[in-house]
Amino acid sequence: MKILVSDPITESGMAVLIDAKFDVVQLPDGTPEEKAEACKDVHGWVIRSGTKVTADMIDQAENLQVIGRAGVGVDNIDIPAATRRGVMVMNTPDVNTISAAEHTVAMMLTLSRNIAIGDSGMKQGEWNRHALVGSELRNKTLGIVGMGKIGREVMTRCRSFGMNILGFDPYVNQDMFNPEEVKIVDMDELTANSDYVTVHVPLTDSTRDLFDYERLLSMKSTARIVNVARGGIINEEDLARALTDGKIAGAAIDVFTSEPVDELNPLVNAPNIVLTPHLGASTQEAKEGVSMAVCEQVRDYLLYEKLNNTLNMPISDLAKLKENQVNLDMAELMGNLQGQLNPGVIKRVQVECSGSMDEAKPAALAFLKGLLKDRVPERVNYINAETLAVELRISIEYSYTNDSGSYTNLIRTRVTGKSDPTKIAGSIFEGNRIRLVNILGYEMDITPYGTMLFTRNDDVPGVIGKVGTMLGEANINIGGYLLSRQMNDGEAFAVVRVDSPVPDEVLSQLRDLPEITSVQQLHC
Repeated sequence: MKILVSDPITESGMAVLIDAKFDVVQLPDGTPEEKAEACKDVHGWVIRSGTKVTADMIDQAENLQVIGRAGVGVDNIDIPAATRRGVMVMNTPDVNTISAAEHTVAMMLTLSRNIAIGDSGMKQGEWNRHALVGSELRNKTLGIVGMGKIGREVMTRCRSFGMNILGFDPYVNQDMFNPEEVKIVDMDELTANSDYVTVHVPLTDSTRDLFDYERLLSMKSTARIVNVARGGIINEEDLARALTDGKIAGAAIDVFTSEPVDELNPLVNAPNIVLTPHLGASTQEAKEGVSMAVCEQVRDYLLYEKLNNTLNMPISDLAKLKENQVNLDMAELMGNLQGQLNPGVIKRVQVECSGSMDEAKPAALAFLKGLLKDRVPERVNYINAETLAVELRISIEYSYTNDSGSYTNLIRTRVTGKSDPTKIAGSIFEGNRIRLVNILGYEMDITPYGTMLFTRNDDVPGVIGKVGTMLGEANINIGGYLLSRQMNDGEAFAVVRVDSPVPDEVLSQLRDLPEITSVQQLHC
């Protein structure tokens, strides 16, 4: 078998492939045209960030079975094209955990002891010893935002300094942690009481600008903040303003909304800040680790059909993948909706397949993928979805039944959180059309896309008119209004499709209507 290595990897990684008797083609400095020509007859392809794998390349590579990315990001791979051709796409998401955690601690120490300022001054002939009095980490309070793998590694290291640890993560609770090691609190308590804040969450719609000027003002004036996660979680303009105004004592930032950073970035000239050029995963050990890991994964798949960190393969049978893909897409979409319906801690997930949809476990994994994708900092895929759910102490049940009612296929999902369980059922109609056929116990017929409002209201005249008027006054167009009165309990349920997201203030006004019981906005 032939392997193309089109980006630099370490010698030990290359040895893994050579020792396995692969015919290795090395083109680390090749042009895109040379790489496109070389990939035509290879079985495996190892890349880093320097190679862009396009749909045309994948279509021409008739023997290609696996693409291995040495690192986390796969934006340079056309994954839909790879999936359509049955090409595995693998990455190495966990190798940089220690590197990122250590860099976080290094940034904290640099801030607390004025190391960067002292170094710069010394090189300019200054001796500002008395002006650069620092502070110890011992007995200080560290607030960790995001208690995933990296957050937990930071916690372990900072406890050795004698720090008190506060943790915030909307998807965990205190029962999951030793209270002597960390106290799980809400975001307001963490920001108000921490001397240091470190961020370890993914960049999503809910975490973008998580730390804006208002949030930064809620911190102690002596507090410092560190971001080695993703640019955009801390608003750069607001952070520069808070530092300039002296509202917080300092910041250390490794990631930015636009990289590489230029002189127009507001943080470049901000006071009391340490900047590093995205070094969180840049250690010899991490680079060695990703090279070894990706080469071992490619080897193990080609020789033993073992799957590790696969991003686009829900089941091991390629024929089953093609047969069930639309069902898996539907299950993932329902997981996304259920995650929005249950924004807090989730205790139990149940997925039941029936009729022609007879693959319950892949459907459950697809559902978990949609449910968890905005809840954990790790990239969620079909391989690690169940493991991540178990780490969150979510009980998972999946089953198959012959009872599909009047549908040829049906997936029923039930999620139990802090309140009553939420139920969503979906079916695939002719032409591979995804439809939601039951929402929260109400029989419906909904094509899920765009922005939708789920509303409960008293079953009295005039509600639709009031809702329509209020949305119209907010210049929000209604694309559809589907009402169900199935329960006959004096309450009606509606799905209102709108052409644009509804602002929070308008949602509040809707909830204030006396006939309205609840309103939830969901996005597909």
